[in-house]
Amino acid sequence: MKKLTKAELLSLEAYAEQRNAYRAEVMAHKKNRRVALGPNATLYFEDRITMQYQVQEILRIEKIFTADEIAEELAAYNPLIPDGGNWKATFMLEFGDEAERRTALAQLIGVERRIWVQVGAHDKVTPIANEDLVRETADKTSAVHFLRFELDAAMIASAKGGAEIQMGVQHPQYTHATGALPARLAQSLVSDLDTVH
Repeated sequence: MKKLTKAELLSLEAYAEQRNAYRAEVMAHKKNRRVALGPNATLYFEDRITMQYQVQEILRIEKIFTADEIAEELAAYNPLIPDGGNWKATFMLEFGDEAERRTALAQLIGVERRIWVQVGAHDKVTPIANEDLVRETADKTSAVHFLRFELDAAMIASAKGGAEIQMGVQHPQYTHATGALPARLAQSLVSDLDTVH
């Protein structure tokens, strides 16, 4: 999946005119890229569409329009676009109550490394987490992590051939599994994969 370039981004003016319709399209797309892992954890799988939306929103909010500043945003977000041999996701721990959230984040240190994806009967794949910066301390983990799941050629071929895709998390304080993903979700994720990768 190729990276975003400045030429593909809308100007601030053009984006303002198209934002409502564009946002509705992206939100519909994102519905097929969200995987709940139990009641308090969610994987949001990223791709060119989700990242272009993210960049456009940042440019709009920060009123960024110079080439250098746009290049900085692209450098920050392009690494979250899958490259054909992996899935990339934002992992979020979500708790409505602040006190519950603080307690949970203290108990869930290392949870981002205990997430797994599985294609058919292949081995489970755990992610490479937070390549940009460390998101945990000795006392707590972060509510947001960035994950990369590397798949081998056999896994990619199986996924493209319609094998079930399952996901889960196995942490002493939080264990959940999805079972087979619904077809619409699986198809969206399979579209990230390239058999000639």
